[in-house]
Order: sequence, then C-alpha cells, then structure tokens
Amino acid sequence: MGALLGAGHQVGEALVPVLIGVVIDRAVAGSDAGALARWLVVLAVVYAGLALSFRFGAWSGERAAVRADHDLRVRLVRRVLEPGGGAEEGRLPGALANITTEDARRVGAVNMALMLGISALTGILVCAVVLLRTSVQLGLVVLLGTPVLLWLGHLLSKPLETRSEAEQERAAHASAVAADLVSGLRVLKGIGGEAAALHRYRTTSGDSLRATLRAARAQAFQSGMVLALTGCLIAAVALVGGRLATQGSISLGQLVSAVGLTLFLLGPLEVLASVNAEMAQGRASAGRIAEVLATPYAVRAGDGALPRPVRGAVRLRGVRHGGLDGVDLDIEPGELLGVVATDPAHAAALLRCLARHTDPDSGDVELDGVPLRDLDPGELRTAVLVADHDADLFEGTVRGNVAGSVGTSGDATGDPAGDPAVVDAAMEAAGVTQDLRALPYGDGTAVSERGRSLSGGQRQRVALARALAADRPVLVVHDPTTAVDAVTEARIAAGIRQTRKGRTTVLVTTSPALLSVTDRVVLLVEGRIADTAPHTDLVRRHETYRAAVLA
Repeated sequence: MGALLGAGHQVGEALVPVLIGVVIDRAVAGSDAGALARWLVVLAVVYAGLALSFRFGAWSGERAAVRADHDLRVRLVRRVLEPGGGAEEGRLPGALANITTEDARRVGAVNMALMLGISALTGILVCAVVLLRTSVQLGLVVLLGTPVLLWLGHLLSKPLETRSEAEQERAAHASAVAADLVSGLRVLKGIGGEAAALHRYRTTSGDSLRATLRAARAQAFQSGMVLALTGCLIAAVALVGGRLATQGSISLGQLVSAVGLTLFLLGPLEVLASVNAEMAQGRASAGRIAEVLATPYAVRAGDGALPRPVRGAVRLRGVRHGGLDGVDLDIEPGELLGVVATDPAHAAALLRCLARHTDPDSGDVELDGVPLRDLDPGELRTAVLVADHDADLFEGTVRGNVAGSVGTSGDATGDPAGDPAVVDAAMEAAGVTQDLRALPYGDGTAVSERGRSLSGGQRQRVALARALAADRPVLVVHDPTTAVDAVTEARIAAGIRQTRKGRTTVLVTTSPALLSVTDRVVLLVEGRIADTAPHTDLVRRHETYRAAVLA
C-alpha cells in the first residue's frame, strides 16, 4: 500500500511540470483565460492527489517498517528465551540487546526504503516516458543513464555495507561491556577496580567510535559520489533539451516541462542514493540477526512424554560432561540429597545436566525412568526446577517476586499468581518473613531492577522463597545461603526440610547447616563420586569432605 500510494505521489510530482508546460502552450501563449482556468483546476486536483498520496503512503510505509521491526524483535526475544537455549552462547547480554533493538530497527527500515525506492523508480519511469514522447533523445538519456547511475550507486554502497557491519559489531560490544560493568558496579567499588573498568570501557567505546566514523565517512563518500553522478545526468538532460529547443524541435512549453522534469529527477535520484545506503546498512544488520536466529539449539526437544504424575526419581548413569567422569547416582523420590563438589566447575556441570541446559557428552540423566534428552526442555522445567546461585529478581514487589507473577510489561506484579498459603510458607521457610519487619511496606515493598534495592542476603532469601513457592516435584538449589548469617542459615535449613517434605530436593552446597538436614550427602572428587553417606558420617570418616565443608 505504501509503495502504491508513494508511486501515485511521484506520478503527480512528475505531471506538475508537464501540466505547467501545457498551460504555457495552450493558455498563456494564446492568451486564453478559459483554458488557463481549466488547466489550473486540473493542476490543483493533481496537487491535492499527490499531497494525499504522500501523506497516506508515508504512513503505510512507516507502519510496515515499525511492524517489521516489532516482529523481528519478538522473533529474536523468542529465540533467546527458547528452552532449548544456545542463542546466548558466546554473546554478552548487551550485544543481544543491541541486535534486538538497533539491528532490528535497521532491518525494519528496509520496508520504508523499499517503498521510497519503488516510488522513486516510478517517478523516473513516468519522467522518461514523458520525455520520450517529447523527444526520443531526451527519453534515451534518462532511460540509459538511470540504470548506469543505479549500478554505480550499488558498487559505491559495498564499502558502506562492510563498515556498517563493523560499526554495529563494535557498538554491540560497547553496549555489552557497559551492561557488564554496570551490573558489577558494587563489586568494582568494593575492590577498587573503578579505574581499570573505566579504562576498559574507554578503550571499547573508542573502538566503537572509530568504527562509527569509518562508516560515516563511507556513507558521506557514497552520498557525495552519487549526488555528483546525479548532477551529471541532470546536466546532460538539460543540455540536450536546450539544444532541441533552440533548433525548434520542441515548443516553449515542452522546454519548460523538460527543464522542470530535469529538476524533478533530482529528488527521485537522491532518494535512490539514500535507499542504497539504507539497504547496505539493512543487509549488514540482517546478517547479524540471521546469525542469532540460526544459532543451533543447545538441546533439542525429544518426542518422549513427561511422566504423569511425576514421582521425582532422578537417576544419573555414566554421566560425562564438563569434568564429570562417569557419575552414577540414584536419587529416590522424596529424598533430600546434599551434593558437595570439591571443584565448583563440577557442581556447575551437574546443574547444567539436571536443568537440561545441555546434554551429557555421554551417559544419561533420567526422570522416573525417562531420559531427559527424550523430553521437551520447556515441559521438563515444569517438573524440575534448578535454582541458580545468582538468580535475578524482577522489578515489582517482594511478594510478586516470590509468587512468580509477571505482568504484561515483564515486571513482577504485586498480584500473586500462586496459592497464598504456599507463598507464605515459602517466605517463612526461606527466612523472608523475618526480613519483612525491616522493610517499609512488608511484602509490598518495591523491588528495583535485578533486586538491587535489597541487600545481598535479602535477594538470596527472596530467590530461594521463589524456588520453594514454585512447588516443583524436583527442586535443585545451588548455594542458597552464602550471604546469610549462621543462625538464619540454620533456620532456613530446617524450613527447607519441612517445606519440601515428600518431594525430591537436591542441595548443591558446602554449607554444614544445610547438609546436616539432608538424608545423605554425595561427595564429588575429581568429577567422580568418592563417597555417599549422611553428613555426620562423612565428617567423621572423610578428610576431603571435612576440608571442603568445615574449612
């Protein structure tokens, strides 16, 4: 619709100098007032038509661009949030944000560029037809010169495409570094690393600036060269038209029309130059978007069905991944199991396999006898929840975060999504209830982005309460109490055992308070299970365990 209406606008623009030439030949030259009035009315109608066409054509083109931008953003966000994962591998969050915003906008803008390009080509075609009817020589100058001009403009846009891609790459990296530094600002201040962080960002930002300037120079060179070539074409048309007029081959009105059409050509040809630049930038951004959308999934959805009901029996058979070396483990339904890993990397590898963020290099992880690799990762996470140590909170309220209710804006709302009794029990077990007395509005206290308005211990307890309130058949928690005092930790340990009674729970931790309430503890040494026994037995008989837990 935008291209059609834009073409109508350009046809109207091209007809204006033609009508002026007609007015001169049929009304002014013959001093015919009636003809003058009639042709002025026709001219007014053409002006009204081209104005309305421009207004609604631009609206349609802009709407198409914005919708394409929005659709691309939705597709990118859906790919990043896909349970199968993979899109975030090797990319910082800031880089993904830049691709999802700036690159999507540039690709969406191609719709507007196409609309403008089609309109400009229509205007050039109408201009060429009119000039051909006036003089074959004039028409041929336009028809032969325009394709050559477009081809040269395309060649000149190649360096811009390359430099635009580099510009977006460096800008995305600068955004990623900035987001990374802001998220760790408190830590940087604590260790006195502000100067090093500032130097790192200045270096990255300088690289981005240089890439932007190179792209701007390429765009300026391309625009200047195309404008110069356009001027040459217009000069050629004016020269041929003037010579024909002096020879008497065309009338005065036709000469005026030819000159007017020549000046009109400047607009469409400039538009085509800018369209070439937009297309070059759009192609560079499209390549970056395509890389994200085409990233292989970390895990694939299987064709198996989740057991119903889920009993919570978890079995690992010969699991090898990320340092795990042939781990064999049976977790009984309803068991509260502790896992102590002497190497944190092995604990992280175990968590990735249990959450099915990745599949083991060899061996299998099973839930109630069904291999996890046979299940859809999204469906699996309705039964198995792995709560990471550094889980983020949402903007909203304390209770909204614990209840896991998320509004349409993506913020945690204050309207609980779960059973209020379950939410209250989870907050009590995680020690959040005690914190509420110190908060200004209790569980309705506002939580800022990523929970930065809360202390480290408060964030940790709210995240644990959220995991408990989810009430999954299988819950795996990683170091949930590293930022709380010993008394609170002991209270939380008892609360976890009480709240999770009868459901499978795995505590991956080195906390003695948490391990003391487990049914048994598995000790991982060098990626293998070295021993399995209750906490007190392992403390008594295993020196490596004592070093890991009590040191």
